[in-house]
Amino acid sequence: MTTEDVKKRLYELYDIIEKHNYNYYVLDDPTVEDDEYDALMRDVKAIEAEHPELVTDYSPTRRVGGAALSTFEKVTHTVQMGSLQDVFSEAELYDFDATVRKEVEPSYSVEPKIDGLSVSLEYRDGVLVRGSTRGDGFIGEDITENLRTIKSIPLRIGEKLPFLEVRGEVYMPRESFARLVSEQEEKGEQPAKNPRNAAAGSLRQKDSSVTAKRSLGIFIFNIQQVEGRTFSRHSETLDWLKEHGFPVVGHKVCKTIDEAVARIREIGEEKHGYAYDTDGAVIKVDDLSQRDILGATAKVPKWAVAFKYPPEEKETVLREIEVNVGRTGALTPVAIFDPILLAGTTVSRASLHNQDIMDRLGVAVGDTIAVRKAGEIIPEVVRVAKHSGNPIYKLPDRCPVCGHTAEKIGDEAAVRCVNPNCPAQLLRGIEHFASREAMNIEGLGEAVVKLLVEQELVHSAADLYELNMQDILLLPGFKDKSAGNLLKAIENSKLNQPDRLLFALGIRGIGRRSAELLLRRFGSIDGVMNASEADILAIDTFGEVLAKSVCEAFADAQMKELIEKLRTHGLKFDYDKAASSDKFAGLTFVLTGTLPTLKREQAKEMIESMGGKCAGSVSKKTNYVVAGEAAGSKLTKAEELGVTVLTEEQLIEMINGE
Repeated sequence: MTTEDVKKRLYELYDIIEKHNYNYYVLDDPTVEDDEYDALMRDVKAIEAEHPELVTDYSPTRRVGGAALSTFEKVTHTVQMGSLQDVFSEAELYDFDATVRKEVEPSYSVEPKIDGLSVSLEYRDGVLVRGSTRGDGFIGEDITENLRTIKSIPLRIGEKLPFLEVRGEVYMPRESFARLVSEQEEKGEQPAKNPRNAAAGSLRQKDSSVTAKRSLGIFIFNIQQVEGRTFSRHSETLDWLKEHGFPVVGHKVCKTIDEAVARIREIGEEKHGYAYDTDGAVIKVDDLSQRDILGATAKVPKWAVAFKYPPEEKETVLREIEVNVGRTGALTPVAIFDPILLAGTTVSRASLHNQDIMDRLGVAVGDTIAVRKAGEIIPEVVRVAKHSGNPIYKLPDRCPVCGHTAEKIGDEAAVRCVNPNCPAQLLRGIEHFASREAMNIEGLGEAVVKLLVEQELVHSAADLYELNMQDILLLPGFKDKSAGNLLKAIENSKLNQPDRLLFALGIRGIGRRSAELLLRRFGSIDGVMNASEADILAIDTFGEVLAKSVCEAFADAQMKELIEKLRTHGLKFDYDKAASSDKFAGLTFVLTGTLPTLKREQAKEMIESMGGKCAGSVSKKTNYVVAGEAAGSKLTKAEELGVTVLTEEQLIEMINGE
């Protein structure tokens, strides 16, 4: 292929991938399987690696995050990013309408008010060139690299206008917020207070790869500036933005204030079902020329107001405080209260997080407490409405599970059980070891792990690799086939790359990304074990707390014993050796159907670690099709083309063979 042909193919791939991103992240209507999408991305990366001079700012590879920044540059907004006047009653909405009607005869656009962080996106000749925070409305901060990681933001638009600036609201979906809080509590960290704060913190990460993992979304709600196009109505701008791939805030044009108020009531009823937080509704004059007539005060426009819904809080009686123990030994207090209906569901429990928060609330058993839902999903105790007279609850100084000492360590908010053999820590630790992001052992969920621990079949993660058929069949619900599948899944996990193993060890503060960075730097699990705090601090994104956590973990005698047991069972310790294998170099695989014990992602990792390529569709260039249950059309095509079809077992044999 000529350079021009390569360039044409690369930019075609850009367009195809961005179309899939729009369908998935904006329309919530995926049109391609994950493996096919991944194959397209691999093709892009391969071309860009060979032809770096062709890489553009709107390449989809720019979305994964890059090097850490030391600071954010200031941005001066040429059009002020102002705020709106808040109103809190329907009477105030009618007053607003009466004031507007003294000057014009309006129709209104009514939109949900997304509770997130306001940002500006700037495009030149159709390409995203800068993204910034609102700041004080006049000066914000350049967060372009972090905003590029949000896959619903188009990096390029079809109409190459000389200049376009749009304003939007970045938010964290409720599901992502719940997952983040759970992870923070598991680590004994102070949990994010609400999705808005979590979104703001994510956008201010110095390492954009961290932002990329936070699953942020955005809604565009205004055109700030535009060259090369004119519009007459706000609703027209939103329709145009939607046509050009922007995720646009839902809006309805209302001819009268009565219609507008009715729509605001509807949003109030619907908002509990949204995937994101909304703290109100915005009512705007739709006609842009009428906005010019109405003008603005020094602080807010006269053509729009934000209606704020009253927060839904309910009072109930706190009956007891339950203390749970996580895999890192952190004691988490949980409020148990009389059931209440909140944001559409019945709740009777809420995390109190740690002793500092309980002290701030002044909470005691028997108190009447006010409860609401953070992010419309996570129940939280807001305040004590009426004290019972009982003393403020204090976490025990003994672990409620094993009875050993529980104490605060340093400046941490968490109180931890100091017994590494605590059954609760063992249970949570093995669950984490087998989890999808760690060793990805299919079939080894919470219930099965609990049975294994209760039956004293496992006392550490290493014991999983000593289980046999007789052991598994002792567990209720297991038959020969299911027991065999579980043992195969455990055995297959030995093929995982060592960054998964390092993450699976459950070192405080070490996620998948941190584990990968450590392995890249030191080459093996042994290399990480022998690294000093100073060695680890040489990695850009590692601070003193994380470096100390790693060194303390590997200095522990029980961790050393666990590592040696895992080594004897044949798990992979050498990162570079595993990553550089070329056994499958030049071979193309296609995965189809449901494999007995391997997740598709895990099988892909194995193939790629051996130098192979995974494609999304079967062709004459395909060397092997790995087929599971319900393989479908890809298997049929493989048989038609005479492509070799492998079972999961045969694939494993190829990987392990000489």
